[in-house]
Amino acid sequence: MIDNILSMYITLMSPILAGILNMVWCKSRILKSLAIPIDGNKKFIDGKRIFGDNKTWKGLIGYIILNIFTACLWGLICSVSKIEQYNFLYVNHGNTITYNIVLGILLGLAYALCELPNSFIKRRLNIAPGKTTKGAKKILFVILDQADSVIGCVLVVHCFYKMTLSFILAYIALGTITHILMNMILYFMKLRKNMF
Repeated sequence: MIDNILSMYITLMSPILAGILNMVWCKSRILKSLAIPIDGNKKFIDGKRIFGDNKTWKGLIGYIILNIFTACLWGLICSVSKIEQYNFLYVNHGNTITYNIVLGILLGLAYALCELPNSFIKRRLNIAPGKTTKGAKKILFVILDQADSVIGCVLVVHCFYKMTLSFILAYIALGTITHILMNMILYFMKLRKNMF
């Protein structure tokens, strides 16, 4: 059990690091011209924004580029520190630069694109970008806000390393809890406006 948990973290360390770096990237003034909404400020047929202001091209591009960087860096660290055998992504594939670039692209896309349906749903429910609601819905959306990108990344891992449904669900649960804890840390570091 402990070995599986360790392997889960080792496998997804690259997108965890990329997610943290992307918070810094999105707050930086570098390429601020890309900080435009993916939905182009367009509205859905219900008259409400499709995704909102927080889902930007800068964030999407940042997730992809930073995941490529962290996947290559983490691949090197795994190789040097001899922990490759604990990384699910290297069980059936060699730890090469080309493979890590592909992983970085896929993990970055999965991380960013899997956040969009949640944003779409929240706009339909009149929940402002970067905010949550109250009551029982708040708990649901706090969990969903943290789980969406984890689901995407775990599904990418599943494409390269087959897992049972129960293992996938446990992986998503662990990733969601980790994401919640990371957001709390980032909030206290003033890299997030809201804790949840």
